[in-house]
Amino acid sequence: MDYIKVVLVSLFSLLVLFVLAKIMGNKQVSQLTMFDYVIGISIGSIAAEMATELEEPFKPLLAMVVYALSAYLISIVTMKSMKLRRIIFGRSVVLMKNGKIYRNNLKKSHIDLNEFLVQCRSDGYFDISAINTAILEPNGKISILPFPDKRPVTAEDLKTVPTQDNIFYDVIMDGEIMKENLQSSSYDENWLKNELKTQGYKNEKNIFLATLDESGTLNVFENNNKSGNNDIFE
Repeated sequence: MDYIKVVLVSLFSLLVLFVLAKIMGNKQVSQLTMFDYVIGISIGSIAAEMATELEEPFKPLLAMVVYALSAYLISIVTMKSMKLRRIIFGRSVVLMKNGKIYRNNLKKSHIDLNEFLVQCRSDGYFDISAINTAILEPNGKISILPFPDKRPVTAEDLKTVPTQDNIFYDVIMDGEIMKENLQSSSYDENWLKNELKTQGYKNEKNIFLATLDESGTLNVFENNNKSGNNDIFE
């Protein structure tokens, strides 16, 4: 009986976590501030405790709700107050400017020189002399502004006007027509089936993925059962 209760409470805690995560908002891991990270770990720990707390599972549940609502309310308050936002989430720190590294700012941010160089390389800057300014953002990511002659060439630099890329809609996935996506693309199912026949496909059943852009270009990828085990980087 206890095992069944653990399973049920665990499933319920997952449901509660999902709801609370929706309330708090979706963020990528790289976008999390230290405060968000701490709140997330705390709620996860409480949810794990809730799954094994058989006598009074609603106490951890209450704690989870309190943490989530606190984070939600703080996010609302900090949207309206710059001072509170800087106190709670921190502020940006200039690590490098005009090609000069600020050693004291690195120290205050608890980033050693090696870690700074690693993050620069991760952004594609193996030559640190190409960097004009580097700023540590509140979420821990380093934003880099290169010198003008070191940054990638843009279409504006070349005085050209590139054409706008089209949006691609996933219209077939795992042999099933995605009707809502197809409708959003302004094409109908009859057009899709005729286009498939034009490209030599009897129907959608043997198609793994098909994408359609706004100009009517249909790209089809068949089911491929080959494993492709060979590692081209060996």
